[in-house]
Amino acid sequence: MNPLLQDFNTAPFSQIKPEHYKPAIQKGIEIAKDEINAIVKNTDTPTFENTTVALDFTGSKLGRITSIFFNLNSAETNEEIQKIAQEISPWLSEFRNDITLNKALFKKVKTIFDAKENLDLTAEQQMLLDKQYKGFARNGANLKEEDKNKLREIDAKLSKLSLKFGENILAETNAFELHLTNEKEVSGLPESVKEAASQLAKEQDKKGYIFTLHYPSYIPFLTYADNRELRKKMAIAAGKKGFQDNEFNNEKIVLEIVNLRQQRANLLGYKTHAHFVLEERMAESPEKVIEFSNNLLEKAKPAALKEFENLSAYAKKLDGIEQLQKWDGAYYSEKLKKELFDLDQEILKPYFKLENVIDGVFEIANRLFDLKFEEVNDIEKYHEDVKTYNVTDTNGNFIAVFYADYHPRKGKRNGAWMTSYKSQQTKDGINDRPHVSIVCNFTKPTATKPSLLTFNEVTTLFHEFGHALHGMLANTTYNSLSGTSVSWDFVELPSQIFENWCYEKEALELFAKHYETGEVIPMKYVEKIKESASFHEGMQTLRQLSFGLLDMKWHSENPSNIKSIKAFEKEAFAETKLYPDVAENCMSTAFSHIFQGGYSAGYYSYKWAEVLDADAFEYFLEEGIFNKEVATKFKENILSKGGTEKPMVLYKRFRGAAPKPDALLKRAGLLKIE
Repeated sequence: MNPLLQDFNTAPFSQIKPEHYKPAIQKGIEIAKDEINAIVKNTDTPTFENTTVALDFTGSKLGRITSIFFNLNSAETNEEIQKIAQEISPWLSEFRNDITLNKALFKKVKTIFDAKENLDLTAEQQMLLDKQYKGFARNGANLKEEDKNKLREIDAKLSKLSLKFGENILAETNAFELHLTNEKEVSGLPESVKEAASQLAKEQDKKGYIFTLHYPSYIPFLTYADNRELRKKMAIAAGKKGFQDNEFNNEKIVLEIVNLRQQRANLLGYKTHAHFVLEERMAESPEKVIEFSNNLLEKAKPAALKEFENLSAYAKKLDGIEQLQKWDGAYYSEKLKKELFDLDQEILKPYFKLENVIDGVFEIANRLFDLKFEEVNDIEKYHEDVKTYNVTDTNGNFIAVFYADYHPRKGKRNGAWMTSYKSQQTKDGINDRPHVSIVCNFTKPTATKPSLLTFNEVTTLFHEFGHALHGMLANTTYNSLSGTSVSWDFVELPSQIFENWCYEKEALELFAKHYETGEVIPMKYVEKIKESASFHEGMQTLRQLSFGLLDMKWHSENPSNIKSIKAFEKEAFAETKLYPDVAENCMSTAFSHIFQGGYSAGYYSYKWAEVLDADAFEYFLEEGIFNKEVATKFKENILSKGGTEKPMVLYKRFRGAAPKPDALLKRAGLLKIE
């Protein structure tokens, strides 16, 4: 009996074996096809209910199965699962095309769409119909048969290529280790970092210390290791992922992906992939994104150049460094920050025990949105590290299931993300609540210390939890408009605004307590955290803009003549470059956001959402960071609404006006206040 094909509420992880996936997905596709056929063969006149709504509720079984599979392929993968992913991705791509290229189905959808003015639809119903129609039109429904077949081929290739891209990066990340046995080589590293590296060595029956390219190991090494040559070795190893002469090289894959995306866009009548993508975003066009990015660049670049000049002078004064390199940036920045603000990340860490930060996040969600989190042990987990919670409101109503997976391991990709095992929807009068998960890569507990987070990791946890709130508080009718199913440049607003509470005294006092003494974080540290928040913000802004502009360059121009990825990238980075180029390194071959994740032609949205989040948080600052009225407006107009209306409409309803960049520029210290 296949557990994935039984009716289940929470995912039955303990019963699932790899051999269950393929037959379950085949059956899921079969069931979904039958549901589609029932709509197509219905001889009644097409209506909003029997066509638009019926279509939205198809494929739920398949959705549940694939969400489990792909979530595990990111968080707990192995060679067997990766092999299955390569096999099933073309099936799913083909199935999606079977829907959007189904003439009879599109005819029914178009009939409703053409009659929408006479249907007296709610805003949410209009949005569903609009999204559905565009889903067909923008994915080839109006194409000739020959072109539909070309589209199918392109989509099947793209799904396999992005999987392969990600597998190569994970393999490269896992393949590198820096094994050190000489105590001098770990000079400068905090005790907690050395202890974690020593534990890793012991696990492999080795002496000394092992450092890897996983973030909790790599970032502290680059930040604190005194040995410049070893920092260089680590930085170059990280920078050449997917760019080495081996089986995991991603150069051909990148070129194939961008060219296939361009061909797909052209086939659908768009100039480039970016024109196709951005038509359905708040930004609307590549021209607007580039203008937005260049405006910010104009404000940030003078500050960034000045900061870089100061940092270079500091490194020269301290250690005689003639030319600051990429592997020097974090090291000297941390030293300078410590000197300027008397703030050491290591002094802060004891106040950020993971469990306390989790409690703090929950308490803030309770004060703002009336949520309660209860850890439970009767929900199955895919790994012993995972924590599971029942989420209710203060009246005891069930809101969501919440999974949290905090520590790195071999089968887990780097970074942090929020995902979902089940979306919220309202069907047959029942509000079916969501199952939401966040996955992070935070420092593990050691033999002598609990998991103590850097301040950066604290903001990461708040960020992903903001996404989770967007999923958990969803309260819509239709599955495809629920939770984080919003414009990609709007999806980062709930996550980025939530980071702001990490900097506020009232919020920090709830959870920033010394793990040994229970002492609340001293006020002087809180002031220094706030004071230093805009430290090197010019350089940080330049870095983010450089990634967004690289993404735009890949996707808003015709890529067919690009021969060298490295040369193309150097040109894209020309306006944002601070450090000398490293010949062995390449960003694009490991740029998972745009070649594996969903951010192609969308990386700018981090900065775009920062404008929204700074403007939105300004409202909280004006009224009080725990002001119930503002929080309720945010919950009701942003968090619960998903994609049921256009983002700007929702935002204005919350804020009363369109967002202005002033709050962001002020927060970043890039706006000169007279």
